[in-house]
Amino acid sequence: MPRRVLVFDVNETLLDLTALDPEFERAFGTASARVQWFQAMLSSAFLATITGRYASFGDHGRAALRQTAERLRVALSADAERAILGKMRELPPHPEVRGALESLRAAGFRLAALTNSTEEVERAQLQNAGLADLFEVALSADTVKQLKPAPEPYRMAAERLAVGVGDVRLVAAHLWDVAGALAAGCAAAFVARPGALWNELVPKPDVWGVDMTEVARQIRERDA
Repeated sequence: MPRRVLVFDVNETLLDLTALDPEFERAFGTASARVQWFQAMLSSAFLATITGRYASFGDHGRAALRQTAERLRVALSADAERAILGKMRELPPHPEVRGALESLRAAGFRLAALTNSTEEVERAQLQNAGLADLFEVALSADTVKQLKPAPEPYRMAAERLAVGVGDVRLVAAHLWDVAGALAAGCAAAFVARPGALWNELVPKPDVWGVDMTEVARQIRERDA
């Protein structure tokens, strides 16, 4: 059988969000606000997806910043808001990511990226991280106006890559992304980065590793 097409989430899976910590330290007085902000952004995005009121992931990020500032009773300046959102385009990759992706390319796999961010932000992220050359195509859920983990982005990825949904393996460091991909009919792989927890009510994917190197090794063994 042909190798599965590998589709990678971007933020946290490939790129290191801890690079935002200095900006959050300056704006909020604590780097821990970054975790609160990201969870608030996901909550906002999920709520919009469930209720059918689409907004771009960037808009959710901006709204979550203001919500986090209100929760922490911080006066967030417009300059600080712009600095944090701008830094999202300049995140570095996790150290092992490029080598792992190159090993998969060398093994004959097709690679694509799929993010909730807009295509403009995604292109800037991958270019600035030095990863853009590794992907056949960079895809955005914004195209179908439905954010992951709704099924439409995963189905769109399969259609754009001219394969069946079952021939896609989604690779992500988020339980919700993996769960969405599995529900849409894809295979999946979970990158269990530090602090990542699994929900026992969600079926586990057949590939599971502590970093991208381990995940890539398992994919080469299972899908090649």
